[in-house]
Amino acid sequence: QRRVYRTTTHVPQELGQIMDSETFEKSRLYQLDKSTFSFWSGLYSEVEGTMILLCGGIPFLWKLSGQISGHAGFGQEYEIVQSLVFLLLATLFSALTGLPWSLYNTFVIEEKHGFNQQTLGFFFKDAIKKFVVTQCILLPVTSLLLYIIKIGGDYFFIYAWLFTLVVSLVLVTIYADYIAPLFDKFIPLPEGELKQQIETMAKSIDFPLTKVYVVEGSKRSSHSNAYFYGFFKNKRIVLFDTLLEDYSALNKEPAEAEDGENEETKSKAKNKKQGCKNEEVLAVLGHELGHWKLGHTVKNIIISQMNSFLCFFLFAVLIGRKELFTAFGFYNTQPTLIGLMIIFQFIFSPYNEVLSFCLTVLSRRFEFQADAFAKELGKAKDLYSALIKLNKDNLGFPVSDWIFSMWHYSHPPLLERLQALKDAKQE
Repeated sequence: QRRVYRTTTHVPQELGQIMDSETFEKSRLYQLDKSTFSFWSGLYSEVEGTMILLCGGIPFLWKLSGQISGHAGFGQEYEIVQSLVFLLLATLFSALTGLPWSLYNTFVIEEKHGFNQQTLGFFFKDAIKKFVVTQCILLPVTSLLLYIIKIGGDYFFIYAWLFTLVVSLVLVTIYADYIAPLFDKFIPLPEGELKQQIETMAKSIDFPLTKVYVVEGSKRSSHSNAYFYGFFKNKRIVLFDTLLEDYSALNKEPAEAEDGENEETKSKAKNKKQGCKNEEVLAVLGHELGHWKLGHTVKNIIISQMNSFLCFFLFAVLIGRKELFTAFGFYNTQPTLIGLMIIFQFIFSPYNEVLSFCLTVLSRRFEFQADAFAKELGKAKDLYSALIKLNKDNLGFPVSDWIFSMWHYSHPPLLERLQALKDAKQE
């Protein structure tokens, strides 16, 4: 794939009507930079993980966690407390070692190519907030899971699976209402033509829409997105302001900025026209609602939970194998949290790679089906132009090695999606 980035310096003939040479070159250089960064960060991650294993980093951190919990008055019998200390230290270590890479990605690569909208102060405030919120969720959930495993008896894996199912459903339900607003500002989409058109389209396919929000994604990045969430009869749609041509802060002149607008955003805003027209936004939403109407969301949840149950069942089979713990430096103890880490992170690694590939293939199939659904709604022409605009705004490179694409792309390549829409567009 890197060879494709390096050697494809001219717009291919089939892309002549879609992409100008300037945008093509920008996207090529952006993807080449991202590829280089991905290689080095991935190599570092592998070296770091290998050194931790070879040098006994996991048993060392477990021992240190025991010493810390012991100083706090919790002896070895309080395994769950020691596990939480271990988890806190491990995630803190991961956050600190990953920080330089995150800084480089944001303030060198994303900044260089015009996507970053953050200041250094905003970045660190955001990183600290993310870490604290993650710990507030991770530590209580982990403690309850470990407790269930310990008291669950022979069928603990069933109770553990049911617990994680409930937790995942609760988090999906509360994320957009209570967690996401801690990081970004959500405002209701103002009354107007776009909102009326969205409500009309939702009603036409019986989508139980209750609210439409605009999130100020432009504070962080100029990449754009849209999604829906909620269960049963309480669905909400969220549009990034960067998706909307009329709302994107990046399209406003400084004088047009609203009173009291975040100074960090104003100082970083780049005046480049981006986003989609209302008709194109509706086409993108037609695609997203297609995922709901065709049951893709439910199918993904079912697949995820079947996999989760299988993993917990295999965990129950393997957790008693002392040689697994011995191989990772635990000769006298078999902590449950360490067992979860060994089995889920290392033993299941080959299986997870195969599963990931299968899910990627399925995801591409779902994307084509959602495009076809939008086409049936009469949105083929607008979705066609929206995909081109979004590819341009996000500097997606439309040429790819087929093996790389097959393994990594959860969405079909741009040309394949456009070809599928082309007939209807021409009609």
